Amino acid sequence: MPVPLHHAKAEFFRMLGHPVRIRVLELLQDGPVPVRDLLEQIDVEPSNLSQQLAVLRRSGIVTSAREGSTVVYAMAGPDVADLLRAARRILTELLAGQRELLQELREEEAAAR
Repeated sequence: MPVPLHHAKAEFFRMLGHPVRIRVLELLQDGPVPVRDLLEQIDVEPSNLSQQLAVLRRSGIVTSAREGSTVVYAMAGPDVADLLRAARRILTELLAGQRELLQELREEEAAAR
């Protein structure tokens, strides 16, 4: 029995739902990055990074290639980078709205005094 599309989408977003995976994807937006550089920029144990990279690789979102003794990771395509940019825009709008609401609440509180 095929998986309904909404279930597949939910699984996709669950797979993305880890801070280390999101950070890896952010770092890969500008092009391939060796594992050692990822480790320098993400404050996690090498084994944890390896686990998260394996999840991304199994999902097909990133690819890996060996260059000598170095493993280099890259995004499999531009769509995930587009998704991350869209998420940034959405979060920016949400936070701006919250800031406006907070300002209104403070003004109401000041007026009530």
